[in-house]
Amino acid sequence: MSSTPAAAAPIEGRSRAGGAPPGSFASRLTPKVMVSTLITVILVLGELRYQILGGYDRLALALGTCVVTEAVLSKLLRGTWPRSVLSSYISGNSLAILLKPAAGLLWPFGLGAVITIASKYVLTWRGRHLWNPTNFSIAALVLLAPGSVSILSHEWGNDLRVNAVIWAIGLLTVARAKLLHVTLSYALAFVAFAGLRTSITGVPFLVELAPITGPMYQLFVFFMITDPPTTVSTRRGRIAVAVIIAAVETLLRLGNDFHLAFAAPFAPAPPIFALAIVGPIAKWIDLLRTKPG
Repeated sequence: MSSTPAAAAPIEGRSRAGGAPPGSFASRLTPKVMVSTLITVILVLGELRYQILGGYDRLALALGTCVVTEAVLSKLLRGTWPRSVLSSYISGNSLAILLKPAAGLLWPFGLGAVITIASKYVLTWRGRHLWNPTNFSIAALVLLAPGSVSILSHEWGNDLRVNAVIWAIGLLTVARAKLLHVTLSYALAFVAFAGLRTSITGVPFLVELAPITGPMYQLFVFFMITDPPTTVSTRRGRIAVAVIIAAVETLLRLGNDFHLAFAAPFAPAPPIFALAIVGPIAKWIDLLRTKPG
């Protein structure tokens, strides 16, 4: 869920080079389009069945602010208008779905949208942003305003039909973007660490496993950890980072299970914070190891 989700230009180029004739339906079905489609499916199914938005005014504010902020910053800092609004569309919808402020509050959607778009212009090194923009903004809001902002958790339920549709489209999307190994590495690591947590805490394994079927995790595994601009440059490195993120998440969960003070601020969203901690460090190291340009 970033300015350039599983749809970076190089990936689009590889998918088109796979043999689809220019102008054909297959050539237009780029990862970026598929990500946009997936976020729309999540939004439509979630709102129709579970009313996860809590009001279309939230969507309008998040989406509108993302688009306007993108246009203004692109024109001011790069001298050109954005070539596409798909990135802003994805970011705005993601914020509207994930953020759950206290009743009646709208400002987190506007502020979150500004932080999301601005972060990709500001939090950069060697011309690359270190944090996934939406991940950064959500982590910042939850950490700095815990009394006002929470995130989507159980509002979706675990309806197998809804989950099946989203996982099918999501897996197809990351496979098309050639990032399926990231999603699967994290998912397998989550399962393994769920078993470890069960052995330590005594909580039933299915209880420890259940969060990955929820809506926040679906957005997380298909958008955030597969964001090409903020992932490392090698396949082996991306797999390693996904496993480390799952390990840090487990430490945060165990810290809260045992009521350790350091973990308390991260209790609302352990995977979000795990990515916010591990992702930029991994990206920074990766950039250090590669030549500029």
